[in-house]
Amino acid sequence: MPRSTPPLRRPSRLLAAPVAGALLLAGLLTAPAVAGTAASAGATSAVRVNQVGYLPDGPKRATVATTATQALGWQLRNASGAVVASGSTVPRGADAPSGQSVQVADFSSYRSTGSGYVLAVDGSSSAPFDIRADLYDTLRSDSMAFFHHQRSGIAIDASLVGSAYARPAGHLGIAPNKGDVSVPCQASVCDYTQDVRGGWYDAGDHGKYVVNGGISTWLVVNSFERAKRAGHDAALGDSTLRIPERGNAVPDVLDEARWELDFLMRMQVPAGKPYAGMAFHKVHDAAWTGMPMRPEQDPQPRELHRPSTAATLNLAAAAAQCARVLRPYDAAYADRCLSSARRAWAAAQANPALLAPDSDGTGGGSYGDTKVSDEFYWAAAELYATTGESTYRDAVTSSPWHTSADAFSPYGFGWADTAALGRLVLATVPNGLPASDVARVRASVSAAADGYLSRMAAQGYAVPVPADGYFWGSNGEVAGDAVVMAVAGELTGDARYRTGALETMDYLLGRNALGVSYVTGYGEAYAQNQHHRFWAHQLDASLPRPPAGSLAGGANSRLQDPVAVEKLTGCAPAACYVDDIGSYSTNEVAVNWNAPLAWLAAYAAERPATGQPPTAACAVTYAVDNVWGTGFTATATVRNTGPTAVDGWQLTWTYPGGQRVMSAWNATVTQSGAAVSARNADWNRTIAPGATASFGVQGTHTGANPAPAAFALNGSPCA
Repeated sequence: MPRSTPPLRRPSRLLAAPVAGALLLAGLLTAPAVAGTAASAGATSAVRVNQVGYLPDGPKRATVATTATQALGWQLRNASGAVVASGSTVPRGADAPSGQSVQVADFSSYRSTGSGYVLAVDGSSSAPFDIRADLYDTLRSDSMAFFHHQRSGIAIDASLVGSAYARPAGHLGIAPNKGDVSVPCQASVCDYTQDVRGGWYDAGDHGKYVVNGGISTWLVVNSFERAKRAGHDAALGDSTLRIPERGNAVPDVLDEARWELDFLMRMQVPAGKPYAGMAFHKVHDAAWTGMPMRPEQDPQPRELHRPSTAATLNLAAAAAQCARVLRPYDAAYADRCLSSARRAWAAAQANPALLAPDSDGTGGGSYGDTKVSDEFYWAAAELYATTGESTYRDAVTSSPWHTSADAFSPYGFGWADTAALGRLVLATVPNGLPASDVARVRASVSAAADGYLSRMAAQGYAVPVPADGYFWGSNGEVAGDAVVMAVAGELTGDARYRTGALETMDYLLGRNALGVSYVTGYGEAYAQNQHHRFWAHQLDASLPRPPAGSLAGGANSRLQDPVAVEKLTGCAPAACYVDDIGSYSTNEVAVNWNAPLAWLAAYAAERPATGQPPTAACAVTYAVDNVWGTGFTATATVRNTGPTAVDGWQLTWTYPGGQRVMSAWNATVTQSGAAVSARNADWNRTIAPGATASFGVQGTHTGANPAPAAFALNGSPCA
């Protein structure tokens, strides 16, 4: 069951092979600071703001590090220096995580837009920032582009990323690479080789890990599934990213996820072999490589590591989600995903305790996990949400995690703690659980979000993590907590949760103990020397810094690398960060940290809908397209029979035969009992007089599958 303390998110690693690593590390310890990098609070203003800015309708708060005990006056000045708002701070006193005495300035009531604003308090001025509705549009694409940069097995083309970030394909069996088209197992693990090309490099090294890849893929796909429910999926659609697959009529976010999904399925043990259906835990170099080193220059032998139950269940969960979300775009691929997920589930049940050890950390991270009941719950939830089958429903309802109060950990979800993901699936994807059960699951999401909000309210920098929650990858934890708050807002309509999610973005972008933006390219003082073998400008000026949108791991009070020990000993938990390429325990990048950032950026970039759709005259046709077993797909087409255009629509109906909607396309479909509601997507929100809008649903039935008897558009009955 739950851990009493947070697990290590990445195990300790060396920078290189022993001798080369020692020489390199010595160089890192004496490397000069990089100009323009904010590595400590002393290098930044005492007025800590989101250095990118604020949304006009969102929260706007700043934290001031000061020894003053009385309230201080603040002034918001525009780009010309004119005072446009003013007020007084609220003293908060000692803030334990940051080790600072702080006050908070709240200028949320100011809603005008512009660039170059500055907040002045007690003789100090903040970094300049903007207030605008499109504030996060670029971060939405940059944070997602991170995954394309991290691709293995494909050339990264200059026409897509620019010449500085272009590179040949890595690990396609071309010398000096020794993988990944035919990789052997470690000794005694297997007697064959496997093609495990593709996927994403996990972090700053060249390893590829199923447990970290699984949760990262899930978050990327879930960001699209959530946006589709909200009617904002067009912003994540085809040709929204600069990737090779753009223009193929498939949403680019799903194309990117498919690159990793292909790899995850290649990691599945073939039929006829021992542990068939299981997933190899990871593939990486036999020994740590030096720095810097581009992927195609890696000379180390590659090895497959023993299959694990945790990896197998990550595959089952991610592939089951794929089968549901990608089906409208590639049914054959969805079938392949579902087949892989079923085989993985069966193999995990047959091998429920094949655990990955913490000791397996030579040449790559260990990702050891001694508790996999949460992975079983997550995988069962995804398989049930996709298939509606009783086998998976029973696995969900019999899991102790289904009723545990600890599914949402105080330390957030992560690759080693996945029960929360099962709850998020069951709370948001229509399923056949009893209404009371769904209500309880949804209430648990809101309760977790309430806990994060309470923690934020008690801290001067409004961080949702506890004081002892600043561990390896703490920024990923912060962004993950924001995901939970955003979903709670979706489920309840309570604006407090959106406010909380947006304020976590403030933390990541500069309103923190160090006054540093942890996202490269965003803000006045941002991280730019993250631990990475190619983006290693601090070591070799001919190499680039990390691309815009790359999230640094963040404060880690455990000081788990020599650079952190040398430079940060004695730091307050929230200040245990240094922008140095040698500090892999505070300043690495990783796919499982950028994934919740990309999810959050896509959410923050959405413009909330206002008002109710207008009434309309209409006619509806409902056609069942396919029926199999207990499943079906159907298409609904609504025609505007009135004299004026319908701008924004909601179609409602009741299923008479107990049918349950499992997924939908071209509309956001929700179901409560027998009542179903479909809302327009952004691109089909307007129906001209005489025109139509169509959408599809995939659902389950119990034998009879009668069509709905009546429909209503924006509350008006349709013919």
